[in-house]
Amino acid sequence: SSGINAEYGQLKYNIEVISEYVVKKIPIPLRDFTSEPRLIVIRSFDVNKPGSEVDSLKGGVAGGSLLKGVLKVGQEIEVRPGITTKDAEGNLHCVPIRSRVLTMFAENNDLQYAVPGGLIGVGTKIDPTLCIGDRLVGHVIGSEGSLPPIYTLIEIQYHLMRRLLGVRTEGKSKGAKVDNLSKNEVLLVNIGSLSAGGRVSAIRETKNKHGAVDKRAKVILTSAVCTDVGEKIAISRKINKHWRLIGWGTIKGGQKMAI
Repeated sequence: SSGINAEYGQLKYNIEVISEYVVKKIPIPLRDFTSEPRLIVIRSFDVNKPGSEVDSLKGGVAGGSLLKGVLKVGQEIEVRPGITTKDAEGNLHCVPIRSRVLTMFAENNDLQYAVPGGLIGVGTKIDPTLCIGDRLVGHVIGSEGSLPPIYTLIEIQYHLMRRLLGVRTEGKSKGAKVDNLSKNEVLLVNIGSLSAGGRVSAIRETKNKHGAVDKRAKVILTSAVCTDVGEKIAISRKINKHWRLIGWGTIKGGQKMAI
């Protein structure tokens, strides 16, 4: 059973009780060490100081969490979607980035290999200008040829919340009701560490043999995303000039981009 554990971090009161609770009550998730490595990027930056000499320049650094597999120093890696451009007709084109792991570290510890769990920093040979200012956020790093496809349109099976959370309402009402998705509506979709805009191009509702409603929608994304079928997503809608969470979904397919 869960309880309330009080602690005072500044004076270091009761921290050992919190640590014991975390260790004994929260189960350790199963780790996958046999699959090809896949790292989701949540930060990226340039570690070179202004005025550095050419010979001392270092490649970009990506920070994130390893979802599965084992990543090793010296390993050849691929970053998807990579460098994204638009042609004259507005179509997206992606060129994956290929590089090598030069260093890895967790806090102040140098690593020779990394396993799932926790945050790690990966030093690469990637041009620092591609990593500066979190430019790689939302990208996926893995072994060459092992990463999932890149999508510009996704088909999702979605579920909407009954009422909005965190929105001020008048009187004693429990909150505004969440309306169903509509065609050509603009949404914010969170896939992994990527936040991408999307426009609903089609909606379909069917009932299965048990009477449950299967809601599906096709969403055209404003930016390319590297993801797998079955990946969970969060859906937000702009309400009173703020993005509000309205539901969640699962990717069931989509339009793959040719590389």
